[in-house]
Amino acid sequence: MHKAFAIFVLVIFCFPTSAQQIESFFEADHPLIEYTGRIDFTNPKQPRFWQPGVYIQAKFKGSRCEIIINDQVLWGNSHNYISVVVDGTVKRIQTRGQTNTILAAEGLADGEHTLTICKSTESNIGYLEFIGIKCEKLLAVKKPQRKLEFIGNSITCGTGSDLSVIPCDAGQWYDQHNAYESYGPTVARALDAEWHLSAVSGIGLIHSCCNMKVTMPQVFDKVNQSDDTIAWDFNKYQPDAVTIALGQNDGAQDSVTFSSAYVQFIRSIRSHYPKAHIVVLTSPMADEKLKALLKNYLSGIVKHVQDAGDKRVSKFFFSRSYNSGCGGHPDLQEHQLIAKELTTYLKNTLKW
Repeated sequence: MHKAFAIFVLVIFCFPTSAQQIESFFEADHPLIEYTGRIDFTNPKQPRFWQPGVYIQAKFKGSRCEIIINDQVLWGNSHNYISVVVDGTVKRIQTRGQTNTILAAEGLADGEHTLTICKSTESNIGYLEFIGIKCEKLLAVKKPQRKLEFIGNSITCGTGSDLSVIPCDAGQWYDQHNAYESYGPTVARALDAEWHLSAVSGIGLIHSCCNMKVTMPQVFDKVNQSDDTIAWDFNKYQPDAVTIALGQNDGAQDSVTFSSAYVQFIRSIRSHYPKAHIVVLTSPMADEKLKALLKNYLSGIVKHVQDAGDKRVSKFFFSRSYNSGCGGHPDLQEHQLIAKELTTYLKNTLKW
């Protein structure tokens, strides 16, 4: 009798813990994992994406969660940053190698939690591939009904904005990138909307800086806009509104040439998004001279497009310039101010 009791106690002692029992790995193609952005799903087990602001969402049950992400490690030394958000708490994390297992959260209350993983560096830092999530259980995510798209350059990418860890002119040039907390996603979250960032540092409407060979109208239909590769299917995402913040890298241009190209770009956007409201913006970091030029150009462009019959096009001019980040870009605090201005305008214009 005593012998049998001893065996019984041994079995209880060796039984796995509850965490070991219930934690599972959910691959990238699991139907409860939601993706937003321009993503190449050629391999559904390793969806690949370049653009800043592409994000993945999941709702999970349990006290902890891990994610696995591959990084291209472009040039052998570029490491992307991601923003990992659990129940509204944001952590900005840099990858360390080609395959990265990242602890997204631990010690949580044993209940339901929302996870967002956002690419916070630009397309020219290389691609990321999402591999999956390790947690107790996945639950259904309720996505917003509203959709926004923000077209632009380095400002829209969130370049030079995050000085919280590495100051300007220190580390790598992309160490201050933070697309998740740039103005576009901030506006979208304020308006309970999904977002896409169609943005590349240095890009212009007719003239790009820094020896860049492409302009935004050329690459707007691509998944990887910095390299002008992989055709994008516009049927996958139809925004309610699109904003365009181009002109900073163009600088002062012949008004007829610039305005004609802008009108043509608006028509191209309209061909892809027949119902969207299109808003043209001044550059949030423009100096007074460029701001005045852009106001003049954009006023004429909007009038021309509206007179031609497209009434769902309008303009918005930022109240001032924002230049407290690296290289004269807005910093994170200024992105919040930019977003506040634009949120108010979109809310009133779209009747949201």
